[in-house]
Amino acid sequence: MAAFEYQALDPAGRGQKGVIEADSARHARALLRDQSLVPTKVNITSSQKAQPEGGASWLPQLGNLGHLDRVLFTRQLATLVASSLPIEAALAAVAEQADKQRVKGLIMAVRSKVLEGHSLAVSLADHGASFDALYQATVAAGEQSGFLDKVLENLADYEERQFAAKRNVEMAMIYPIVLLFMAVLIISGLMIYIVPDMVNVIVDTGQELPWFTSALIVMTTFMANFWWLLVLLSFAAVGLVRWLLGQPALRLRWDRLKFDMPLIRRITRSANAARYSNTLAILTRSGVPLVEAMHIASSVVANQWLQRALREATQRVSEGISLHISLAKIGQMPPMLLHMVAAGEQSGTLDTMLGRVADFQQSEVERVVSALVKLFEPLLLLLMGGVVLFIVMAILLPMLSMNQLV
Repeated sequence: MAAFEYQALDPAGRGQKGVIEADSARHARALLRDQSLVPTKVNITSSQKAQPEGGASWLPQLGNLGHLDRVLFTRQLATLVASSLPIEAALAAVAEQADKQRVKGLIMAVRSKVLEGHSLAVSLADHGASFDALYQATVAAGEQSGFLDKVLENLADYEERQFAAKRNVEMAMIYPIVLLFMAVLIISGLMIYIVPDMVNVIVDTGQELPWFTSALIVMTTFMANFWWLLVLLSFAAVGLVRWLLGQPALRLRWDRLKFDMPLIRRITRSANAARYSNTLAILTRSGVPLVEAMHIASSVVANQWLQRALREATQRVSEGISLHISLAKIGQMPPMLLHMVAAGEQSGTLDTMLGRVADFQQSEVERVVSALVKLFEPLLLLLMGGVVLFIVMAILLPMLSMNQLV
């Protein structure tokens, strides 16, 4: 069976829409008519549509789950499975609770796959953009061990921690971004609409202008006539940087360089260490073998250079070397992580130690980012004040000279 999104009219003529399971679109229409509905549109859910051939897989899919949607889905599914509800019934209940049509369609598509006899992990694998390798491997381990409810609860906790950490960083960045945008907007408005008129008054006097007034005239003239070129160059610069970082060799060198930059080094180390140890903790806690867990966790790391180094560490562990020694050979893992991993290996509580160090490293990232944001705010205000002072002095000094001449 497959999931179909429909639009229909009820006996009173009111519009209805939803998701229904059927063998085909024709079967779906028949089921809707049995419910006294007149179908006006029946389509297979967007999450089940095949990708077009010829390299169009990069196009965004409307049926993908956002991070918050995945958090809610995981927590609800974990709660229902822990209540001894069958998987297909739990999925149906979660779909019924979904507010968004695309989310409901995706969940019903997963349920249709489960009804065909596939495992939940295999059903989720058809929607890799919404459920990554970590998610699939964790669910598969839960199904194989027979403790799917506990594994889903651990996965829900992990998803909630990741979402909370991401949201904290985003919220910390909102104010400086808004402040920067307003500063650029105000200064651009002054330079384009107000300063030119005031400068024209000074120029008409015919007196000799200070160098910074001449510089201001050049800048305002350029911005007034070629503001579109500045916007175009800004977009071109962003596109060029993204293209350069898309080149594997350049991206690898840039990711390696991050570990040599004073402030960026600390954030990069802590952020990637938190992500790696958190992923490794949830996988080992779910019963995934260590080598396989390391392979999946290394692919979750965003830094390409560190990702390559972690693959080499995975190879060393598969050859019999301990985890903390393999990670220490990378040379860029935080000492706290290495000590905690060593203690976890000796005491047999590796997953617990990994979870603790992940929380510590994530807190470290949030603390450093918060400190940088608080430092950025006064620096931005000083920069705005300096620009405004330059504009005022460039206009005021010639006017004072005019008064002295009079």
